[in-house]
Amino acid sequence: MGEKELRALTPIQAEWSIPQLQENLAKALEGSGPALSTKQIAIKEVDKNIALVVNTSGSTAESKSVAISDSALIASTNASHKYLGAVPGDSWSLLLPTTHIAGLNVLIRATALGSRVIDNRNTTNYIDADFISIVPTQLHKALTSDAKLLEHLTAAEAVLVGGGPVSDKLKKEAANKHVKIVTTYGMTEMSGGCVYNQKPLDGVVVKITSNGLIKLTGPMMANGYLSQSGQLTSFGSDGWFESSDVGELSSGLLKVNGRSDEVIISGGENISLPLVEEKIRELLPNQEVIAFALPDEVWGEKLCIGSTLKVSIEEIKKSIGSLLSPKEVFLFEQIPTTSIGKPDRRAAKNLALKIKGSN
Repeated sequence: MGEKELRALTPIQAEWSIPQLQENLAKALEGSGPALSTKQIAIKEVDKNIALVVNTSGSTAESKSVAISDSALIASTNASHKYLGAVPGDSWSLLLPTTHIAGLNVLIRATALGSRVIDNRNTTNYIDADFISIVPTQLHKALTSDAKLLEHLTAAEAVLVGGGPVSDKLKKEAANKHVKIVTTYGMTEMSGGCVYNQKPLDGVVVKITSNGLIKLTGPMMANGYLSQSGQLTSFGSDGWFESSDVGELSSGLLKVNGRSDEVIISGGENISLPLVEEKIRELLPNQEVIAFALPDEVWGEKLCIGSTLKVSIEEIKKSIGSLLSPKEVFLFEQIPTTSIGKPDRRAAKNLALKIKGSN
């Protein structure tokens, strides 16, 4: 057997402009340039078919480096554009960081359509585009407090919203304000969003395990996890990626019920942390909150929330009942989030423990 063919691996440089990054991504995909990594990594070479090494967001667990082939990224782009009805010349607006797969996908998709990505991240004078990709917190901001962002979203043919649950209330508000949202579900291991509006994209197969977890496969599935030493570990021996998300399939549509690691067991009851946040936001719409758990001798895990404003536990209990009400509230200067805007529960837990330790 001959030796594996390798290619150079280069970290994405912070000083690169967006046009430079878009150009280097295009070269990585076509094989004329090095593969790119979203963070510094000890190894300098990877298998020749790997185009990107992307870190997972690490909102509830340790971040991992995912090795993704050029063919997987192209399959993801083609499936997305087929669903959206995108044609050459259509444009994409960049509103996400390029340190994660969702932001990088915006650049890759724009390249596939033969257009320059429109970088709208650090401006309030948005340049309109055909397609936009955002996280739920950005949608909430547009609908409640940012008129210019809302105007930008309403001008698009479709606004992809992923990276977390979108409540029915938020969907209704978006529709009322003429924002054409497409909810997306996916992960770095599947090259980003691979289920749009609950429907698997072209080539994607979804099944539910006996434990209720979502398993996926398809041509956009990544090669595996890459260690600092360059060891590639596949996701499993059966050609499927098993997520940490709990879901159900009905008539070909996937309903995501939340992450198994975002459900705590407190006093013998299963409690969904995103559901707690959703209920409190309905009660206190202008309140920033994050739900998390702390170990507790009585409850096993104690439901807590962090907020930037004072919150009355009694007021919450009266409205949403005792099960979803926090046992303790922590006042944070700001709500901890990952770089892509997801709630960072590990950081919230550590912050709360620090506050308790200093009291």
